[in-house]
Amino acid sequence: MSSAPPAADRVYTHVKQAVLDRRYEGGTLLTEGELATAVGVSRTPVREALLKLEMEGLLKLYPKKGALVLAVSAQEIADVVETRLLVEEFAVRRAVPAPASLIARLEELLEEQKRRAGAGDLAAVAVTDRCFHAEIVQHAGNQILARLYDQLRDRQLRMGVAVMQSQPDRVAKNITEHAEILDRIKAGDAEGAAHCVRQHLSWVKVLVRGEAR
Repeated sequence: MSSAPPAADRVYTHVKQAVLDRRYEGGTLLTEGELATAVGVSRTPVREALLKLEMEGLLKLYPKKGALVLAVSAQEIADVVETRLLVEEFAVRRAVPAPASLIARLEELLEEQKRRAGAGDLAAVAVTDRCFHAEIVQHAGNQILARLYDQLRDRQLRMGVAVMQSQPDRVAKNITEHAEILDRIKAGDAEGAAHCVRQHLSWVKVLVRGEAR
């Protein structure tokens, strides 16, 4: 008996990953036939996977034409940043004083981010970046807030890759700012850590203006 995932799941994973790491950029038209060939399945599971991705807001389906990859809009970036600020400032205050396990995990993620950046793997840098922030949110001890934050995951990853592709100098600045947040957490300075988080996210407003052109 085969343990391979169902055909629709394979298509879903293939397309979603390519959209998140921007191999399929906003404005790309994907056809059922091309995707069926790429993944090695029939068109029926392709249709099922595309419907699911449309519900998640990554694609727009056009009957008989295919699926258009939706660009990240300025409004979406603004909404994500606003939500992140609300959640992350609260979470970092709640996470201080931090247990040794959180500090060790954040140090580990910071080192991994440096390694990924050194290798030029922007998609992996975006994942590690997101994990760094999510770890702090998890340690705030509010499960409803943690689930809300988790719903932003895909948007955060996609925006992270977009930013680093358009502004390569952000990678090094990102790492420096993460180190500053970690230093404040280690020092037991809840307000200082919240200020660093606010500063860290504020540059995205510049990106919003750029994306709105």
